[in-house]
Amino acid sequence: MAVVGGSIAGCAAALAASRVGADEVVVFERAAGRLQDRGVGLTLHNDRYAELEAAGYLDAGMPWLQLARRPWVTRQGTTWAGREIGVLPLPFRSYNWGSLWRELRNRIPGTVDYRAGVTVSRVAPEADGAVVHLADGTEERFDLVIGADGYRSVVRAAIHPDAVAEYGGYLAWRSTLPADRLPDPPEAFLDGDAATVVWPGGHMLVYRIPGPAGGIPHVNCVFYAVPPTTAGPFDGPATIHPRTVTAELLAHQRKLMDRHLPPYWQEVMERTKPEDRFIQPMYDMAVPTYAAGRLVLLGDAASVGRPNTGSGAIKALQDAAALERALRTSGDWEEALLAYGAERAPVGRATRDLGRSLGRAQVLETPDWAAMDQQAIEQWWQGAGGGNGFGGHALRR
Repeated sequence: MAVVGGSIAGCAAALAASRVGADEVVVFERAAGRLQDRGVGLTLHNDRYAELEAAGYLDAGMPWLQLARRPWVTRQGTTWAGREIGVLPLPFRSYNWGSLWRELRNRIPGTVDYRAGVTVSRVAPEADGAVVHLADGTEERFDLVIGADGYRSVVRAAIHPDAVAEYGGYLAWRSTLPADRLPDPPEAFLDGDAATVVWPGGHMLVYRIPGPAGGIPHVNCVFYAVPPTTAGPFDGPATIHPRTVTAELLAHQRKLMDRHLPPYWQEVMERTKPEDRFIQPMYDMAVPTYAAGRLVLLGDAASVGRPNTGSGAIKALQDAAALERALRTSGDWEEALLAYGAERAPVGRATRDLGRSLGRAQVLETPDWAAMDQQAIEQWWQGAGGGNGFGGHALRR
């Protein structure tokens, strides 16, 4: 088997392939650098973690921090850290992306051929397999090719050539900083909090994550807002490198910070270096079918849900677990891939739709935050769909 893509989704796919007894597993990862150095954060719902631990994809040895509550904060009056307008429960674990990738990578058996710095240019299906064409002009044939190559997937292009991720109308400015650089007073941002600072047309989510390579904890900041019309285009995944931050985008973020963030949170952002920030345009996509012939999709190659859903990594890991189960329990390739797609495609569509709903509620069509209280926050959250799949849907067993 071949796995195209070697990030978190690709490592999980390689684990699935090796655990069902594939004679040969080859992973093609186009990045030649150190993926473990990507220090941004991600979260996993406690219940979804428990399911994936039982399935053998996660365990408590992977560095994590426990989150518990999500206070919603707005800038009002002269308060240093803002006014808390409500609190929602947040039973999630937080992870460092690079550390989680490294842990998954280390769990792949040594028999798996993980090739970094190798770009797959296209995949060609055949009657009983598929040919992987590499950018250097060589090609290799496999019985099954798993596309775990993200929202610009070349494997998806071979199955659904017209399926392209659509721009959702806003960006996330992402950044991290060491937790020991947080401003005083420390009680303004408690351990276990995922503070959500809100304003008309956007919000910023902030929570602690494990430090890289076992170092001191870091703070993960995700700043959601609509960019200036002159900053794009962002209307397609190929129009801009997803990590590019221009001077115009930094200036726009600065203007929003000055206008909307309470002083404490302005200081938090001041202490994150501009060179440590990158942008993530919001994209949506979900294919109708996850497999065709001997090609199968997994993670963002199959469906893209905005990070507002709190389920990006969960979805990829669940896809891998479901694919492993289908390959174990089905009588042949066709039956296995049909069963896998029937289970996971509805989840992909639901995650895409939830991301759109939460994006409207939290960025594009925000309420009058200053007029809200605890009861209003709870009602608004349910109305936005937050009770329907936030943090991921339960994994079928």
